[in-house]
Amino acid sequence: MNDADVIIVGGGHNGLVAASYLARAGKKVRILEANSEVGGATTSVRAFPGFDARISRYSYLVSLLPDSIVNDLGLNFECLSRTVSSYTPYERDGLNLGLLVSRDWDAQTQLSFDELDPTGYEGQAWQEFYRQISALAERIAPTLLQPLKTRSELKELVGIPEVWEFMIENPIGEIIASRFKNDVVRGVVLTDALIGTFASAFDIQANICFLYHLMGNGTGEWKVPQGGMGALVQELERVAREAGVQIDLNQRVTTIKSDGDGVHVTTANGLALKSTFLLSNIAPQTLASLCGTSKPESLDGAQMKINMLLRRLPQLKSGIDPRLAFAGTFHVNETFSHFETTLTQAKIGHMPTVMPLEMYCHTLTDPSILSDELAQAGYQTLTLFGLHTPASLFDSDNESARETALKSALTSLNEYLAEPIEDLIAGIEVKTPLDIEKEIGLPRGNIFHRDLHFPFREDGSSPSWGVETDDPRIFICGAGAIRGGGVSGIPGHNAAMAVLSKY
Repeated sequence: MNDADVIIVGGGHNGLVAASYLARAGKKVRILEANSEVGGATTSVRAFPGFDARISRYSYLVSLLPDSIVNDLGLNFECLSRTVSSYTPYERDGLNLGLLVSRDWDAQTQLSFDELDPTGYEGQAWQEFYRQISALAERIAPTLLQPLKTRSELKELVGIPEVWEFMIENPIGEIIASRFKNDVVRGVVLTDALIGTFASAFDIQANICFLYHLMGNGTGEWKVPQGGMGALVQELERVAREAGVQIDLNQRVTTIKSDGDGVHVTTANGLALKSTFLLSNIAPQTLASLCGTSKPESLDGAQMKINMLLRRLPQLKSGIDPRLAFAGTFHVNETFSHFETTLTQAKIGHMPTVMPLEMYCHTLTDPSILSDELAQAGYQTLTLFGLHTPASLFDSDNESARETALKSALTSLNEYLAEPIEDLIAGIEVKTPLDIEKEIGLPRGNIFHRDLHFPFREDGSSPSWGVETDDPRIFICGAGAIRGGGVSGIPGHNAAMAVLSKY
């Protein structure tokens, strides 16, 4: 007799999404979570001793979570829009300036582009490029919760052959280099192709990363989760439990065996369970280890994460109000040429001396993650994402390399500040790719579990939801699925649909 219709290994947000859909369809579902709480990379924590501030430690922003999943599951969860998309400080002819881009093109954005390029070329090129990307995203987004279309089917559905060609078929570095002339503008565009991906602008893997960053809900808008990412976890757990899902905490799975009779699971605590199907919300490499099969290869994780609590925001050399500069994504030393240089350095084992950085200040949009006392005193959180810092740079001595990387990151940031960031830090934590692997089980710190895939299957391949494995009883419901990655719930939904199609 089975202990459940479906066992889900891992209680991250995707596992909770899958469990809720399955339980609502009348299936008996049991989640086995290794830790003492659910959420995985989407938890919120008090990371700074002595301070009442709850940060989203690993996953920061939300873009890919479809509104339809929120509505289907009745989640009382809201994401807040940011009026500023990004700010990028730069130096020219001894002057400290900055490129400010609003979420919707406005006079302020126009003036900022005109200051960078008085000819007007860069601003026009930007608007045309993102108009085309927006059209692509609008057509692809609705397919993410459907069985995979083939390459040809999706290309026909998109119906924009020129955009398909430069976004899917040719390296994104080529279109960026041909459309834009300014190194700063090129770098701002390229950033979305490199977050979490150790690749050149001229690798197709960068195209896939870029697409995932720009296609969420058909708009690509990155929003701040109100109450922190943990607010989403709390809602997903509430919905799952109300649907009848059994959640077993502190149950680390040690073996998974599948046969004609079902899937057999054992845990470190001696629990032995059997189910008809199993969903894996852990990395495919980890799943392979538990099943005794060969591990899929994947790129190393290539980012370090620094979370800071500041007594106040720093002043900038450009003179811009820091509450405006840090209201969106703050880019530091992310020119196109510098990205390629640091990639080359990292490939031969050198830590970037001037680290490319992407940063967010969540508390400007959502101060609720701070206590009233901290908020009134002017405290702010700052989360920093360091690029082109692959796990291999930390292998020989993680502790020493962490210190070196931190110094590089802070030096890079200070280049554009009117005061040292160190003077404003009330609390800080630094996570290398190896730390991320140790703490939340992401192989080599890869935030996508493994390399991202385009959201289609190749012509002639078997019909698929993108969640299947070689075992007909085991499915991937986490970021390692096709159309996985990011905080989306998409692979959770799709794995649930794939299982339900078997009944």
